[in-house]
Amino acid sequence: MRKALLLALSTTALSTGAFAEMLDVEKDELKFGFIKLTDMAPLAVAYENGYFEDEGLFVTLEAQANWKVLLDGVIGGQLDGAHMLAGQPLAATIGYGTEAHIVTPFSMDLNGNGITVSNEIWEQMKEYVPEENGKPVHPISAEALAPVVKKYQNEGKPFNMGMVFPVSTHNYELRYWLAAGGLQPGYYSPQDVTGQIGADVLLSVTPPPQMPATMEAGTIYGYCVGEPWNQQAVFKGIGVPVITDYELWKNNPEKVFGMSASFVEENPNTAIAVTKALIRAAIWLDENDNANRMEAVELLSRPEYVGADSEVIANSMTGTFEYEKGDKREVPDFNVFFRYNATYPFYSDAVWYLTQMRRWGQIAEAKPDSWYDEIAKSVYKPEIYLEAARHLVDEGLANEADFPWDSDGYKEPTPAADVIDGIPYDGRQPNAYLESLPIGLKGDQTVVGNEVKG
Repeated sequence: MRKALLLALSTTALSTGAFAEMLDVEKDELKFGFIKLTDMAPLAVAYENGYFEDEGLFVTLEAQANWKVLLDGVIGGQLDGAHMLAGQPLAATIGYGTEAHIVTPFSMDLNGNGITVSNEIWEQMKEYVPEENGKPVHPISAEALAPVVKKYQNEGKPFNMGMVFPVSTHNYELRYWLAAGGLQPGYYSPQDVTGQIGADVLLSVTPPPQMPATMEAGTIYGYCVGEPWNQQAVFKGIGVPVITDYELWKNNPEKVFGMSASFVEENPNTAIAVTKALIRAAIWLDENDNANRMEAVELLSRPEYVGADSEVIANSMTGTFEYEKGDKREVPDFNVFFRYNATYPFYSDAVWYLTQMRRWGQIAEAKPDSWYDEIAKSVYKPEIYLEAARHLVDEGLANEADFPWDSDGYKEPTPAADVIDGIPYDGRQPNAYLESLPIGLKGDQTVVGNEVKG
């Protein structure tokens, strides 16, 4: 009865004549978790626009306290899936932190993060930042932060910054930015999982919504986080975002939608149906030059989703980004949900995360290139994505030309011009890539005690 009613609703509601053709889903009542960030938008849109219902799915969306609670919920089966840090399924699958086989058929977005420093730190950095027409020249290198960190070290003060989780994009992006500016962000070892071995800058975990308050309290001097928590610092007058991840590494992958491998194996049609709904939501978010973004902003500002002021969310969701108060610049691709094949789960994206885990010692020993490829293929599932996309195209709900049907799962190498340190990235050659990075583990190097050996 439910499915018949929903099919009737979906076929009459769409004036285009296109409609979702429901699969015979194995499980129709689902609970998905998320963290209060703007990049959970595909879940909220799929729910509010009825795309889950079009697939015969009765979905409950539930905000989670932090990334660990969210991951544990998926592993334990309390959640059927979740908005996840891209590093989480990979880390769990290789047994870093916790062990469980998590997979993703859907990448949620590109870009969307920033690095913010307190007003006090920014005032000290400005001396080293070039200006043009009275405004700082972007992107701002961590070379401008290095003398500030040195000053704190000389005074015997630790320089503390926040990121959201040890295997988060934010941790790796903050580390990338620091290392590109000549600062050592510290190593992990099996014996010391703080990530602060040999560090110039001490990085620690703070949940995203708590970042501004933690910095305002002076516990940390800056942080890397997703929106709206960089713009919140601007609105509160407590900090200055110095760089976006779009400037750090153009069109880098961000969150994914994760489910346990066992759930996908037991519920293959359900997994495809969920992916269909999420692809439709991503298309809606980007279509007609972001014409729907203000509607999305209103939706995300609701307390059950992100719960920040709509003005704060709109600052980054509608094609701009504000650095210092009043210094608002056009960044049309700061949040990308569908274009540039944003939703396709590329193996090369997975490999980049794995290289960063190896670079900083979370993967303690060297691995051959074939290992990176094998792990990427065990976690990222483009075959599910493309099956969902094929259904949508056949149903008239998506365009054939918008999907990379013939991809082998690896993007073309990221050119040097798109990365802040000018070092290109080729996912097919992870070890050669690691060798090209001046700071970080490479070859057979390991972290023993407080030293890098090998």
